[in-house]
Amino acid sequence: QVQLVESGGGLVQPGGSLRLSCAASGSILSINTMGWYRQAPGNQRELVATITSGGTTRYADSAKGRFTISRDNAKNTVYLQMNSLKPEDTAVYYCNAGIRRYWYSSEAPYWGQGIQVTVSS
Repeated sequence: QVQLVESGGGLVQPGGSLRLSCAASGSILSINTMGWYRQAPGNQRELVATITSGGTTRYADSAKGRFTISRDNAKNTVYLQMNSLKPEDTAVYYCNAGIRRYWYSSEAPYWGQGIQVTVSS
């Protein structure tokens, strides 16, 4: 069993900041890429940012310069620091990780349950 648990969401005013965390737990041999995606009402889920186990990052254009993704490999945790938040950042944010559970298994994608981020005055 593998679980990804997100925390840190909530309501923030425009221009404010939030830090999301996502911790993976369970039977885990290794974690490759971890990332954050988001889905606003009526929209498809979209990439926000990803980070490889070696620290290579990738950002959506909407996140560049405002969001920073990082990870703690020892804790199997990925973070998303979000600054200068805008109302259009309002969405449910999902954590994703490519996890290999056993030496004989291949990597598979796992998702968190999602956490609400609302940017509003």
